[in-house]
This record gives sequence, C-alpha cells and structure tokens, in this order.
Amino acid sequence: MISIPPERIAQIERRHADLAAQMGNPDLPSDKFVALSKDYAELTPVVAAAAEVRRLRDEAAGLEAMLADPEMREMAEAEAAEIAEALPLAERALALKLLPRDIADDRPAMLELRPGTGGDEAALFVGDLWRMYQRYADSRGWRVELISASAGEMGGYKEIIASVTGAQVFARLKFESGVHRVQRVPATETQGRIHTSAATVAVLPEAEEVDVQIADKDLRIDVYRSSGPGGQSVNTTDSAVRITHIPSGLVVIQQDEKSQHKNKAKALRVLRTRLYELERAKIHDARAADRKSMVGSGDRSERIRTYNFPQGRVTDHRINLTLHRLPEIIEGAMDELIGALIAEDEATRLAALND
Repeated sequence: MISIPPERIAQIERRHADLAAQMGNPDLPSDKFVALSKDYAELTPVVAAAAEVRRLRDEAAGLEAMLADPEMREMAEAEAAEIAEALPLAERALALKLLPRDIADDRPAMLELRPGTGGDEAALFVGDLWRMYQRYADSRGWRVELISASAGEMGGYKEIIASVTGAQVFARLKFESGVHRVQRVPATETQGRIHTSAATVAVLPEAEEVDVQIADKDLRIDVYRSSGPGGQSVNTTDSAVRITHIPSGLVVIQQDEKSQHKNKAKALRVLRTRLYELERAKIHDARAADRKSMVGSGDRSERIRTYNFPQGRVTDHRINLTLHRLPEIIEGAMDELIGALIAEDEATRLAALND
C-alpha cells in the first residue's frame, strides 16, 4: 500500500498557497506571473488529490470514537468500510500525481517507420503501421504532418517520417518505439504459408530551437537533384538536401519539397529532434544504469509487439498482453493497448517509490 506522509501533503498545500499569494502581487512582472501561473496550474490537481487523502484520513480518525460506542458502532462500521476502500485509491491517485513527469510528455512527436527483415512484405507492413498511427491520431484529434516518405518498389514504404502534434502526443506514443513483428500470408504467397516480417518504429519528442543549438560549423550541407522511384526526375533544380552533423555523424536527407529552402528547414527539424533524443537517451541511461525498465526502454533492437493476422491477435511482449482485436487495432483503435502500457509504467514507477 502506498502512503504519502502528512507532512508531504502539508508541504504541497503550503506551496500552492504561496504561489497564489505571489500571483496576487500587483507589482509582479508579467513574465514572472506567467511562470508562476504555470506552476500553480500544474500543482492544482495535486493539491486536490492531496485534499481528498487528508479528508479521508480525517474521517477515518473521527470514526474511531464512534466504533468504540456500541450504539454508534453499526453505522460507523459501514462508513469505515467505505473509507477503507476509498483511501487506498486516493493514496494511489496522489502518488501518481507526485511521480516525476517526463518533461517531453506534452511535446509533439517525430514518428519514424522503417522496414526490417522481410523485404517487400516488411515495406508493406510499414504502410499498415503508418495508416494505423494516422487513424489513431485522427481519433484523438491530433494533427499529422508528413515530413518525408520513400515508397517501396512493390508497395509500402522504405521509410516514413512524420510529425504528430496535439495534446499528450509523446506521452501516449512513446511506448511504440521498438521492433514490430507481423505474421501473415503475403498476397504473393501461392501456397498459403505464413511469413514473418518486421518494421522498426521510433517515436522521438520533437525538439525546439531553444532545446538544441546547432552551430553552422558543425554542419556539412550538400544539395543535389531530387529523384523519384526508378531514377525519374522529380524536378529540374538542385532542391534535395543532405545535412551531415559532423560531431555526431548523423545524416538527414530531405527531398520531398520542390524548394531547397523548405527541404533544408525540414531536414534541420529532423536533425534537431534526433540530437535532442540522443541527449535524452544519455540522461536516461545514466539514471537507469542500475535497473532495467520494463516499459519504454527505447531499445529499438527489442521485439516489442507481434501482429498475428491468421489468429487475429496482437501481443505486446513487454507486458505479456494479448488482445484478440487485431482488425480494430490495425484500424487505429489503440487506446486499450496504449492504456495498458501506461498503466504498467505507472505501476513500475510506483513500486520503485516503495523500494
């Protein structure tokens, strides 16, 4: 059972009241007011959860005298039973709100999809995953912007890079990073044999210019003529851009736009996000050096999920969850799956509080 000390609750309430008092200062500069308002808004739901825990604890303490009175005991026992059931739930809700937040949770995300083993079938599977994420984004009111796409020779994609913006995008998509495996009979299979293919998914919190400062001297920028499938010219100008970040060795190629300027801007956006993720990964690895996180490790070599079409099931191997709802999930109905991953992550982090 999780129990938040009373002094911690009092500390939260004092901090909330102090922020309110500071915001009431008429001489407060506007930028300071904005910063305090943000802190106040983030702390308000924590205070509400803390107040509920304190209320239930006070009621439980008040019932002790009633339980000792024979005439009041029956009524007190019923109320005590209700509190005994409600208090652990309130304690857990408060503990969840006190867990350290991933500062990237509220950010947009860069979604990158690429085929793994399986040749043309893997490229087709990338297309299926791309449509699944698009439909899931639509269901949540998110906006999806295609950054670049490279079509496969027999259909599907060699690569998809897209930006997803909206409320809690990275918070809900970050557990999708990893190797996704598909088992099904390809359309080209004449003997009905089941093939296994794979695709890699990377979900990166999108960086802003203030997050990553890139010096011009650290970049090598090459421009060349864009080309489409089969070597056909997309346009007649040198609009494609390849940017190499010399210190890290990262290379980003962008050629979807007809404008060299737009391609460069998109390429820098992708590069900035990848550099930001490299720094996040360093911090994460340093903090988690002595323990392995069950969920959200970001290890792209790990097979995280299998989509078995003959059996109509999806299995997430990190949490041993199997859902026999593959048709709905591949159409974007992912809330149950993602919700289970978030719940497991919360449970793991809550357990660490008691270690």
